[in-house]
Amino acid sequence: MGLEYTSPAFASAMSNMIPSITFILAVLCRMEQFDISKPGTQAKIGGTLAAFAGATLMTLYKGVAVITMHTKSSYQTAGTSKSSTHAEWIKGSLVLIVSYSSVAASYILQTSTIKMYPAPITLTSLTCLSGTLLSTIMAAILDHKASSWKLSWNTLLAPMYSGTVIFGVTFYVQTLVVKTKGPVFMAAFRPLATIVVAIMGLLILGEAIYSGSVLGAFLIVLGLYATLWGKKKEKEKKSMDHGISEQAIDINLEK
Repeated sequence: MGLEYTSPAFASAMSNMIPSITFILAVLCRMEQFDISKPGTQAKIGGTLAAFAGATLMTLYKGVAVITMHTKSSYQTAGTSKSSTHAEWIKGSLVLIVSYSSVAASYILQTSTIKMYPAPITLTSLTCLSGTLLSTIMAAILDHKASSWKLSWNTLLAPMYSGTVIFGVTFYVQTLVVKTKGPVFMAAFRPLATIVVAIMGLLILGEAIYSGSVLGAFLIVLGLYATLWGKKKEKEKKSMDHGISEQAIDINLEK
């Protein structure tokens, strides 16, 4: 079957729960309309589930090689490790669920904060500063050896890239998106990262693209389209209702 169930793969698959959790939290916080009888809501639910299924399929299932840079795959996957106990596996799964739920909650909090404090650059700076202080405190508590704090250019490259691009630029762009489109719209694009990783793995590492990746990518794109279509239908419905309300007010004023 070609099914591989390793810890990194499982963590990558579970990260695609974030759009689903974000949608649930947005509904509970009344940031998203939820009427199961309306096509827009049905499309958003179906699109979220399809994107999650596609990303999970890309992560856990290989199938046959469709595109490869070499005659023989340069990356050989080791057999599934049996070292982890059942209790540790459950513990790890619960930690991942808590972690990704926290990420989804941060999108909701980010949306509420930017409405009360409409300054994206300042908000990004304060967020990154808070993260730096908290990370420094946690690192000092968990690893207080002086040798662990020695820095060199080789060890600085990854943190500098992560701090500048991942937390600086990315958080700023996310803030702009949630301000204009909402948290569900922004989180809906997250499974696309799985497709980008597969393409970069092919071009840089020479890893093959398998049939599972192709099918999963199709489901992700289909789910993303369905979600965006549902958002568009809700926006059209809201605009139509607003127009009808304005017409009713004008009629009453004329009378």
